[in-house]
Amino acid sequence: MQNKSQIMDDAAMRRSMTRMAHEILERNKGLDDIVLVGILTRGVALAQRIAAKLQEIEGESVPCLTLDARPFRDDVAHDQVQQVPPPDLNVVGRNVVLVDDVLYTGRTVRAALDAIMRAGRAQSVQLAALVDRGHRELPIRPDFVGKNVPTGRMEEVIVKLAEVDGEDGVWIVSER
Repeated sequence: MQNKSQIMDDAAMRRSMTRMAHEILERNKGLDDIVLVGILTRGVALAQRIAAKLQEIEGESVPCLTLDARPFRDDVAHDQVQQVPPPDLNVVGRNVVLVDDVLYTGRTVRAALDAIMRAGRAQSVQLAALVDRGHRELPIRPDFVGKNVPTGRMEEVIVKLAEVDGEDGVWIVSER
């Protein structure tokens, strides 16, 4: 039997995105040299939402790029995957805000950092996550968090976004 409880609805997600956008502006003292990089799949939609919110607040657009971190993961046979960052990953001298939906072990973020480093030397790299569920295996922590959700290892955090799934919400699913 599964137990599923909603921890964020569309309104809570919207409030979190607004707060995170303001925190990004404050920390970076504006939008100069900012680039948002969304990790496939839901990180891309979240980065686009943050970019839209930043444009609404500041009146200027922010570049929003897509990153597939899978080829850079440490659990993939590297001799079978070409580890080349996408050619449009222009990060040199920029303040990169890496965006993902759920931060768990930190391994996806580590892979994304590897891709960014191969693309060039960024001025800085910051991490934004809609949900931080704990259980890190690497010393990685987010700079901007929508919601901290302590979870058990047997639980799963499900993020649904209208752009990808047709609805917005975050749920914790556990076996009972």
